[in-house]
Amino acid sequence: MTQALFTYLLTLGDDSLVLGQRLCEWSGTAPTIEVDLSLSNLALDLIGQATLLLDYAGEVEGRRRDADALAFHRDAEQFRNSLLVEQANGDFAETMARQLLFSTYQRHLYEALCASADQRIADIAAKAVKEVRYHAGLAADWVVRLGQGTEESHARMADGMDGAWRFIDDLFTMDDGEQALATAGIAADKAALRPLILAELRAVLHHAGLDDRSDALPWQVTGGRCGRHGEQLGRLLAEMQVLPRAHPEAAW
Repeated sequence: MTQALFTYLLTLGDDSLVLGQRLCEWSGTAPTIEVDLSLSNLALDLIGQATLLLDYAGEVEGRRRDADALAFHRDAEQFRNSLLVEQANGDFAETMARQLLFSTYQRHLYEALCASADQRIADIAAKAVKEVRYHAGLAADWVVRLGQGTEESHARMADGMDGAWRFIDDLFTMDDGEQALATAGIAADKAALRPLILAELRAVLHHAGLDDRSDALPWQVTGGRCGRHGEQLGRLLAEMQVLPRAHPEAAW
């Protein structure tokens, strides 16, 4: 059960860490100053969540690795994030499509984890869920605004959603260890959460005037939860890890 808990904490922490790093890439290049600041704040929230989760993962593992060691000194195949969060930002509509899917998923997940039998996970979830509710609302507002906007903004938002739907199954993947944790009341049952999450997404897309793909998903790409990632994660990690890897003994 210890290994299963360690891996589960990695899936939670890596999701937040990788998406936080992606959102940091918008700093200085977002459409407006207000959007620049809001995306930076989302990134800081996610990296804060990742720090708490990866620190706990290091304690469970018992190899004296803290959040920094797990973030900066693992290779891509050792990461357990979903494929959705590692996808390149693309244009602003693509970023908002990715954010809508992930934050809606994460909000329901953390709401369920507030009742986890593992008190440490429950405490982290209770803190993070307040942030994630804002993330989900912000993404939904932008998806509706772009979907109801100009012909071009509507087309870009539709394209962004079409691309993001390819990774929805990967979000909900559960291995045997995670299933056992869910049975023990430690992890959340993602299968039970899925219809609730999809129903909320349908409502947002209907309001935005966008097609709902949840009942006829495009061809799905999976593998992130077991360490099979695309080249985009390797490039992201190369940038994120370059300084700690170059000076592994440095104290910051």
